[in-house]
Amino acid sequence: MLSLLQPQWAIWQHLSETVLWDYISNSLLLAFGVGIGTLILGTSLAWVCHHYEFAGRSAFEWLLLLPMAMPAYIIAYCYTGLLDFAGPLQSALREQFGWAYGEYWFPEVRSLGGAVLMLTLVLYPYVFMLARNAFRDQAQSLLEVSRAAGLGPTGYFIKVAVPMARPAILTGVALAMMEAFADFGTVEYFGVSTFTTGIFRTWFGLGNAQAAAQLSALLTTFVLLLLLLERGSRSKIKYYYQGQKHHPQKRLATTPLLSALLLLFCLVVLAAGFLIPLFMLINWVWMTGAGQFDGHFMTLMWNSFGLALAAACLVLILALLFAYGRRLRPDALVKVPVTLASMGYAIPGTVIAVGVMLPLAWFDKSLDALMQTWFGVSTGLLFSGTVFALLLAYAVRFLAVSLHQVETGLERIKPSMDQAGLSLGVGPLKSLQRIHLPMMKASLLSAILLVFVDVLKELPATLILRPFNFDTLAVRTYELASDERLSDAALPALSILVAGILPVIILARAMNRDPR
Repeated sequence: MLSLLQPQWAIWQHLSETVLWDYISNSLLLAFGVGIGTLILGTSLAWVCHHYEFAGRSAFEWLLLLPMAMPAYIIAYCYTGLLDFAGPLQSALREQFGWAYGEYWFPEVRSLGGAVLMLTLVLYPYVFMLARNAFRDQAQSLLEVSRAAGLGPTGYFIKVAVPMARPAILTGVALAMMEAFADFGTVEYFGVSTFTTGIFRTWFGLGNAQAAAQLSALLTTFVLLLLLLERGSRSKIKYYYQGQKHHPQKRLATTPLLSALLLLFCLVVLAAGFLIPLFMLINWVWMTGAGQFDGHFMTLMWNSFGLALAAACLVLILALLFAYGRRLRPDALVKVPVTLASMGYAIPGTVIAVGVMLPLAWFDKSLDALMQTWFGVSTGLLFSGTVFALLLAYAVRFLAVSLHQVETGLERIKPSMDQAGLSLGVGPLKSLQRIHLPMMKASLLSAILLVFVDVLKELPATLILRPFNFDTLAVRTYELASDERLSDAALPALSILVAGILPVIILARAMNRDPR
């Protein structure tokens, strides 16, 4: 944000005359399109799974979360391979009906609308997950009172259930919109100019890091504005349940026809968001054969998994320090910095990469100049252009994920346990080691897994900050897909997807502890 104090008017004039409006309009249309899409899809699926009893409902409660494991850029590659002019679908249509190029209309997947659809298909689980939990918390007595007042299922859904679940739904929509603002791989592959692609081109195309930083500051302003709007919209909305007894709502029995329709609805969404892309990846891997399992692929696996594991451990240690510090000293002096540190997840990876690279590059250059002046020795790049910069960016980006899991684990331990430890002469550090950590094993494992997979999927920050000649699965997938070698990109993409399924299953199991 400090870069705005030194605006580069020539660059801004050039951008405003060429692509700046495209960056702004496309970024806003993408974010709001994804917001509307995830709102409709996530809320309707959550209501269907919560309110109706139909064939396969319990399985769909966790199956519908699987698209979370699918990075948006990978689903974009899959549907491009399926729906492009040379893809199997259009080829089959031309062969069947004898059409030639230009004699028929087919929707263009490489477009802004296509990007909105791709992101909606993988981001709707945010809304689905939060809305279903909110619906589940609504009591049976509420439904009975609504029926007595003459409201049918549709009226109850519109006038009671959705308004009461509104804070959770808005949170899910805001998360999806932030992810849309942060997306780089999908929009870059589809040729849609947004802020993230603009930052990348300004830095590497124009070679102007300062202008890239100022574009990043502008994008950050949009994201923070969205965050403030989301928090402001639900700040005055609070619902409380009276009484100690809470009877969950009973699901409605369905006719065979309605059951089949609801099953088909869930199946279509699951197929579009997960099964079809998975089938495409497996088919491509099968076609390209076992020749891809070579030394280079093993290096990619080693780089990716090693980097993800190191980042997950580093972020977990930081989260433990912050969460335990806030537990020991719940005052503003600790709360404010911890809260600020946990806001990194709302910042796009491209912006964080710019924010990390500029000060590290300045420090490296200053240190090198100092060492050459004093000792005649060049230190080179010690921090920028090394794994250190990547780990720092990941820590900023994903600290909130780990912090949430650690704090959830700590909240389950009664403060009396801390007091008992103190009365026995055990200090805070030993208390953490002997009491808290053993009782938080599940939370710590979840924190490591979630950050591990997020780092494995992360593309823009890795692309910008990776050391020279250091590739990961995500970067290799992006490079091969950019060269239109989609079938060759399938193996690293499938590896990322398989690794991402495990945390989703753990999350689904934790969510599906249904009291009914």
